[in-house]
This record gives sequence, structure tokens and C-alpha cells, in this order.
Amino acid sequence: MDGGRRILRSLRESFTARHALVPIVPADAPYALATAAAATVPPAAVPAAAAVAPRASTRRTRGERLLSRLALLGRPGVGALATLALFAAIGAAGFVENGGYAALVASEGELYDIAGRVAGFPISAVTITGQSRLTERELLDAAGVGPRNSLPFLNATAVRDRLMQVPLVKSARVMKLYPDRLVIAIEERQPSALWQRDGRVAVISEDGVPIDELRDQRYLGLPFVVGEGAQKRLLEFLMLMTKAGDLAHRIKAGVFVAGRRWNFEMTNGVTVKLPEIDPGGALETLARLQREARILDKDVMFIDLRIPDRVSVRLTEEAAAAREAQLAPHKSTKSGG
Repeated sequence: MDGGRRILRSLRESFTARHALVPIVPADAPYALATAAAATVPPAAVPAAAAVAPRASTRRTRGERLLSRLALLGRPGVGALATLALFAAIGAAGFVENGGYAALVASEGELYDIAGRVAGFPISAVTITGQSRLTERELLDAAGVGPRNSLPFLNATAVRDRLMQVPLVKSARVMKLYPDRLVIAIEERQPSALWQRDGRVAVISEDGVPIDELRDQRYLGLPFVVGEGAQKRLLEFLMLMTKAGDLAHRIKAGVFVAGRRWNFEMTNGVTVKLPEIDPGGALETLARLQREARILDKDVMFIDLRIPDRVSVRLTEEAAAAREAQLAPHKSTKSGG
């Protein structure tokens, strides 16, 4: 009897060592109970061969992964959401293809500007300061600012750059004041002279920038310069006008010659040729000759002051003929005597 028990016991111990007994848990048992039951399995119950299972047995094929993803679409709500996204993408593509997006942008602005306005940041007010000759509408059109813009997405630097392209604008500042106000401060160029080149007359500022075409009589009283490069030397011309003193009102135009010097066209048709070096000193000489000899009132075509300490004049044709006739008797007397 004892021998039989020993044989049965050794068989039972050998079986238990190889195959651990897992407690049986009902299918409807709580998760905690099932977990606790599984935890009672001793570590030695796991066979060594099972601990080092081949990786190929756990790797899923491509078909299995595809079936798994398709199964995901079968979950409640996921398939409907995917279908909705698909139809939305198709609708958006058709909207863009048929020109609907372009029409929306043309009427309402870019999508980000629409979002900015909806969020409470439209451009409700634009304050413009410093303009006198430009209108607010001209400035807004040049700046590219309108009701379709939103304040957060408005590029203030780009707006300033566009304003600086307007010839009459000398400087510009653009400020955004949240939530809905835009401030534009500009400084206009002032008309300083008229510049004629190739038969066309433009209004130019002090720095020589053409700011407008001569369209009416508003600017006819401005100083007048002629020739290529004359606009770049406008400050020099204006300085010479100042040095001319009482003669300034008799200067009709300044003609820039060969990119080096000035000729003054006077109101009575006389041309005064100034030197390249020290034209101001030559004007002082002209003023003295006018005081002493009324040289500008003579019948002369031009007065040449280009050579220092020397004045050359050329008479008009009528004055030259009259002088020739006046000197003729003296010449005949000398030849007869």
C-alpha cells in the first residue's frame, strides 16, 4: 500500500511540475477576480519553451493588418466619420475645381481673414494723418486695405511698402490697434519745381522725385528746370536762385548742360551761361553788371560768364545790324582818308 502511494505521489508531482494547474474562473466573473486567479499561477508553471516563443508566431501578415484596419471601420461611429470626411474632401475638391473658392476669396477674402473677422478682429476703422494732396481713397487703394482684411493677418510692413511706392509719399508708418483699428501716418513730398525732359513736364519734389504730371495751372509758378539729370541737381539750382537775389524773378528756367553746369534762361530771352566751378560767384558778377550797366536790358542774345574775370556777350541780329550800320560811316571815313 505504501509503495502504491509513493508511486502515485511521484507521478502527481511530476505532472504538476510540467503542467501548472490554472484555477477555473466562470466566464461572467469580474475582471478583478480573473486577474487574481491568474496571479496565483507560480512562475515555475511557465515552461521555458513558451517563454522563448518564436517571433514568427506573433508577427501578423499584411493581410491580417488590412483586415484589422477594416475591422476598425466597423466600430460604431468610425465608419460614418470616415465617410463624412471622404465626402467633405470630394466636395472641397469640386468647390475649388469649379471656381467656387476663387469666388469666395474675391467676395469675402482669404479663409484666415474670414476667421479673423469672425473671431472679433475686423478692420472697422482706419485713421489716416499727414495727407493733403492725396485722398483717403487713393491711400487705401494703394495700401491694399479693405473690408475683407482682418487685423491679425494684415502685414503692416507690406502695407507700408506699398504706400512707399506712391510717388507723393515721402514716408509712411502703419500701426495696428487691437481689436479693430488701423492707423496710417504719412508724410507727403512737397512740389518744388517743374522738370522738362523729352517734351514732357513733371512736378518734382525737393529730392528730385517726380510726383505728378503737369495737368493744370496750379504749379506754373514753380521754378523750372530742363534737361537730363536736372532733377537730381535741383537743390543746387534752388541755391543759385537764392544767390541771384533781385534777379531771381527774371530767371525763367535753368537748363542743365552736359550733366555739368547750368544755363539760365531769362524772361526777356537772354541766356546766361554759368561756369561749372563757382556758379554763385558768376551770379554775383552778373548782379553787379546789372546794377552798373543794365546789361540784361541790352540787345544781347547771351552773356557768357564761364571764364573767370571775363564777360563775353553776343548781340541780337537786330542789334548787330544796327551797330554795323552805326559803324559804317566811320569805316568809310577811315578808308577814304
